[in-house]
Amino acid sequence: MNTIFRKSMLSVAGLAFAGGVFAGPIAAHANPVDAKPVAVAVQSAAPKPQGDQSHITLNDEQTANVKAIIAATKKAGLPERAAVISIATSLQESKLENLGHLGDANDHDSLGLFQQRPTSGWGTPEQITNPEYSTTAFLKGLRQVDGWQDMPLTEAAQTVQVSAYPDAYAQWEQQATDLVGQHWNS
Repeated sequence: MNTIFRKSMLSVAGLAFAGGVFAGPIAAHANPVDAKPVAVAVQSAAPKPQGDQSHITLNDEQTANVKAIIAATKKAGLPERAAVISIATSLQESKLENLGHLGDANDHDSLGLFQQRPTSGWGTPEQITNPEYSTTAFLKGLRQVDGWQDMPLTEAAQTVQVSAYPDAYAQWEQQATDLVGQHWNS
């Protein structure tokens, strides 16, 4: 079986090489005026929100937390997409409320905007309930995700958060995008 697989792979590689050898001269004579930068157009398109979208009306505290997340994102030198992922994550985890310990209703020892856990190494309870610190900690995790800029929001958020509900972040993408658009330059 291993020999069959190896021969198959060599055949595919040979075909790819032969295609390149024959297509190369043809491509060299193509009219460059007709060439269209398709890849550039695809890369510049903003990702579309996945699935049904949720929306909540924000109070002053929640709006202040949006601004704190955006400020921490800018301070970290990250683009608007990082702020969108952060805000959508916080919308899912806490509805943008800086939650303290909720007693029996608490999920383990989760705290703050991102429901980070001291016992999981996110920081002390005081740090985690500081919006700038918790956002910076989330962004540090996001930076460690290869290709986070181009992946679906829910996949990027889930890779950092490791939630029991991995697809739940997607529902907040449109509101997060709108909030970043509204507050990024203010």
